[in-house]
Amino acid sequence: MAGAVYATVSDIEALGISLTTSQEGAADILLSTASSKLRLAARKRGKELDTLIAADADYGAAVKSVIIQAVTRALNSIADSAPAATQGSESNGNYSISMTYLNAGQSLYFLRNELKELGLMRQIFGAIDLYNTGEE
Repeated sequence: MAGAVYATVSDIEALGISLTTSQEGAADILLSTASSKLRLAARKRGKELDTLIAADADYGAAVKSVIIQAVTRALNSIADSAPAATQGSESNGNYSISMTYLNAGQSLYFLRNELKELGLMRQIFGAIDLYNTGEE
């Protein structure tokens, strides 16, 4: 059973991102995949995404935004042009170059801050009782 798709190709284009015909086909598949991955991430944290969206329209808009951002990142990495470098360094003596590329693996992923905005990630902390006296 396929779940709901939280954004459409027309939502991406409404943001001013122009897609080629081949990118539209890829975007359609990526939107479905991203929706499924986000739904699974929510279930891992004990939350039902469809219920949260039905209860709050603002939450639904935030989910749509996160889906669009993840799909846009994946589409940008699939593009025929050279991949975008996020940082780089060059040397002159015995010439050396080092680059870090944006999404070099061309995968679909969500950033930590996106998951935090949706309440699907939080900081986990723990403590160890160093001075355990055995008393309860």
